[in-house]
Amino acid sequence: MSSHKADLQYMNIINKYINNEEFQKTKNIEHHGVTRFEHSLKVSYYSYKIAKILMLDYKETAIGGLLHDFFISSNDRTSKEKIESVFTHPKIALKTAKSEFDLTVKEQDIIRSHMFPINISVPKYMESWIVSSVDKIVAIEELSLKFKFKVRYAYNLLLLFIIGLR
Repeated sequence: MSSHKADLQYMNIINKYINNEEFQKTKNIEHHGVTRFEHSLKVSYYSYKIAKILMLDYKETAIGGLLHDFFISSNDRTSKEKIESVFTHPKIALKTAKSEFDLTVKEQDIIRSHMFPINISVPKYMESWIVSSVDKIVAIEELSLKFKFKVRYAYNLLLLFIIGLR
């Protein structure tokens, strides 16, 4: 996914976040078979592109998407801890992001609600819905590679989502 690097507008939006010392630690955390850094970057960039197409707030979408899983954890977590994290990590990610950056209300909602409907925080903004949806599609694609099962055309689901919004 090196196309994001060629998108200077996107890189200008996320530069201070990806260069943050604490956020850099996500490069060392396994997440869906990739690093949490790589996962967050994919979710952020694809969400940013969708928000631009739909003429929504692509800047806040990019930032919220990037920070949606911004929490530091061990790669040696037990299965129980990983399952619990599914339900608790949005609050932890929001707390971590707020401790490092000034966030808008919309960016906070994107982070807090990205696990809907698994958690009960319903997205309040279209940008939050986009990040929540893209996160699930990217996770399916990453997990399909990790476990070597074919989820054919996972990105076609993303396209269907975009078409459905129009």
